[in-house]
Amino acid sequence: MSCSTRPAPSLDEVVAQARACRLCADLPLGPRPVLRVSATARLLIVGQAPGTKVHASGIPWDDPSGARLRAWMGVGPDVFYDAARIAIVPMGLCYPGRLPRGGDAPPRPLCAPTWHPHLLALMPALELTLLVGSYAQARYLGRGPVAQHVAAFRRHQPRLLPLPHPSWRTMAWERRNPWFAQELLPVLRARVAELILPAPGARSPHR
Repeated sequence: MSCSTRPAPSLDEVVAQARACRLCADLPLGPRPVLRVSATARLLIVGQAPGTKVHASGIPWDDPSGARLRAWMGVGPDVFYDAARIAIVPMGLCYPGRLPRGGDAPPRPLCAPTWHPHLLALMPALELTLLVGSYAQARYLGRGPVAQHVAAFRRHQPRLLPLPHPSWRTMAWERRNPWFAQELLPVLRARVAELILPAPGARSPHR
C-alpha cells in the first residue's frame, strides 16, 4: 500500500500566498502585502510595517526613513533593492492604519506569526537579520526598551543586530548617544559589506 505526501511549498508558492493574504481585510486602505525575498539573500531586514507611501508604491522603505537606514548601512538603492542579496520582511506586511492620536498603528499581531516562519525557513542563506524598531526586537529578542536592546548589540552577534527605527525622531537620540555612530554603525557597515557580495547562482528574486 503506497501513500503519498504533499511536497512542502516552495518559496515562490509561499510568497504568492503572502501577497494574496487577506487575513486583515478590514485594514483602512485594504490589504497590500509588501515584501522582498529570495533564496540567496544573506541579509534580512525586519522592520515595523509599510507606511502610506510604501502602501502606494509597493516599494519597501520608500520614504525618508529608508534613506536614513540605507545611510546607516552604507549602501545605495541599487544594492538595497537587490532581493538576491537583501531580503525585506516587515513585522506587518500591510499598512496598519493610524492611531486615534496620530502616528501609525502597530503591525497586526497575526501577521508575523503567520508568515515569518514559512518565509524564513525557505531562505537558507541568511546570515544576519537587522531588527529595526521595537516590534521586531520584541519578537526576536524579547520585550524591552529599544535603547537597551541596541546598546547590547554585541550580545546578539553575529546573527542578529538591533537598530532603532531610522525616523527623524531618532536624530535627537543619536546626538545623546554618540556611541551609536562610533561603535555600532562601523560594525553594521562592515557586516553589510561582507554580505552584499553578489551571491553565486543567484536567481529568481521576489522583487
